[in-house]
Amino acid sequence: MFNNFIFFIVVLLIYTTYQPSEIPNFSFSETLFLFCFLFFLFTLIVWLHFKNLLKQISTAVLSDLDTQYNNTITRLSIIAIIIFTIDIYILNLPEYAGRLSLFASLPTLQALFFIILFILYLTLIWAFAFESYCRIYDTQISSSSYIRSNISFSAPALLPWLLLSGIHDIINILPFEMPKQFLESGQGQIIFFLVFLMAVAIFGPALIRRFWGCRPLTQGFGRNRIEGLCKRAGLEYADILYWPIFEGRMITAGVMGLIKKFRYILVTEALLSLLRPEEIEAVIAHEIGHVKRNHLLFYLFFFAGYMLISYAAFDLIIYLIIYAEPVYRFIVQSGFKQSSVTSSLFSLTTIFMFVIYFRYVFGYFMRNFERQADCYVYSLFQTAMPLISVFEKITITSGQSPDKPNWHHFSISERVGYLLKCEHDRTWIARHDWKIKKSIILYIIAMLLTGTIGYTLNYSKAGKKISAGFFETIIQREVEKHPDDPGLLSMMGDIYHEKEKIKIAVQYYQKSIALNPDSPHVLNNLAWLYAVSPEVYNPEKALVLAVRASELSSEPHIMDTLAESYYINKRFEEAVKAGQKALELSRTNRSYYEKQLKKFKNATQNY
Repeated sequence: MFNNFIFFIVVLLIYTTYQPSEIPNFSFSETLFLFCFLFFLFTLIVWLHFKNLLKQISTAVLSDLDTQYNNTITRLSIIAIIIFTIDIYILNLPEYAGRLSLFASLPTLQALFFIILFILYLTLIWAFAFESYCRIYDTQISSSSYIRSNISFSAPALLPWLLLSGIHDIINILPFEMPKQFLESGQGQIIFFLVFLMAVAIFGPALIRRFWGCRPLTQGFGRNRIEGLCKRAGLEYADILYWPIFEGRMITAGVMGLIKKFRYILVTEALLSLLRPEEIEAVIAHEIGHVKRNHLLFYLFFFAGYMLISYAAFDLIIYLIIYAEPVYRFIVQSGFKQSSVTSSLFSLTTIFMFVIYFRYVFGYFMRNFERQADCYVYSLFQTAMPLISVFEKITITSGQSPDKPNWHHFSISERVGYLLKCEHDRTWIARHDWKIKKSIILYIIAMLLTGTIGYTLNYSKAGKKISAGFFETIIQREVEKHPDDPGLLSMMGDIYHEKEKIKIAVQYYQKSIALNPDSPHVLNNLAWLYAVSPEVYNPEKALVLAVRASELSSEPHIMDTLAESYYINKRFEEAVKAGQKALELSRTNRSYYEKQLKKFKNATQNY
């Protein structure tokens, strides 16, 4: 189930890194047909996979069936991600959804709509998987509980994004300039994210416990033993809760929360009914170890580390896409819109980096933190044999092979083996603690180097010169090889526009338009230069180009250029209408569009 955390965040990255194309690849009717066809095809694939698995249940051994079941779920989940990616990047579904006024004003609702679409794909998998699950694991869980448990266990991974994005939308709607300007700055976004991340880490458990449907553990022998152990360990908490995941039939426990007021210990009914008292205490000692060793705080630190790596690597990803000539050739020859293909490549690179980081870096620390929590049992008891006994029971009841490892835990055999080494020689505990300390020190050094690189590339004068020079050199090289490529000429125009070499930028834009007269991006940029740059000021040309660009695309910045062009031609009422549309369509930088609209309205009143 931990894989679902990765899948949900990958899907979120796929959606959030998507850049709208100038024109959708297909008409609405074609898009609807292709979407329904893919949905039907996916349903058929899922049905065939589990039909094949059901045929093998009567002949295969339990450990093999467990492996096949989990592999099938993973394989189909990856197929669901691929189909979701096609929905976003090839069918351009966000283009059509964004035409709804509610989604236009609250982008988080649109994003949530597409996340629910992915959950629907997963629900199809779980619905067809249910019969196999019951027969393989010999359980009587209801289908609704099975599906709900799979969704509820992983969905909280989206909670920070949902709240963060929702608050951002609300701030943009409110008529206050200062918070908008703060959030539009790079430093403001970083501060906002870090403060929000800490707030979610502190208060999030109170929301998650309700989302999972947890309830306080009733008074009795089991609760008394857990309370007594926590008191002996000096662990403070808000409550001990029943965890109803899969109707409580899994032998598992957990702990969440950084501070006492919002810290909860979670136990399942199976853990309380199938384990002996000393085994229950061993499991709780393991969870106490996570708190005492500050693992939850370190996980936050590692999340922040990923954001730092993403920030530092952004320019490097762009360089890679530009510099790799085969990649650029693919963009040109693919037949799809350049913006869509470039966005797809950027999204794939970002996702690859995310998977590598969480699979190998985050996963490394998770596995070793779990082992450190296992070893913490020796801080409270003389032996870990009850915990070893729990692992043996998990192997028997789950049907999983004890030799099966995963990215977030060592295999049960590995965990038992290390505890047995500690039983004979307690120095293995100190060795593992030292291993973790060294790993964290190396991680901190790596993050400091990453932060230095990120700052140099994004903020220092030297970094900006390097970025601009590198970008210009690569594009210029391609222009020399392909002088009739309108996309490359457009990029050169953008570069000189950024460098404020306006006349040269105009020349490149004009050459690009001569080869491709239907590019909203180039038409819009040239219109803007004619409208606001004294060196090439030409109101009539600006308006002709802006009108043409707006006929091809209605993105906010294009409507803003149209409004500015009407304004300089003293057609103020039309400027107000275009400015209002730009503001309605805008998802970011709303303060700028509000300021522009105010300028147009003032001109109307004073004319």
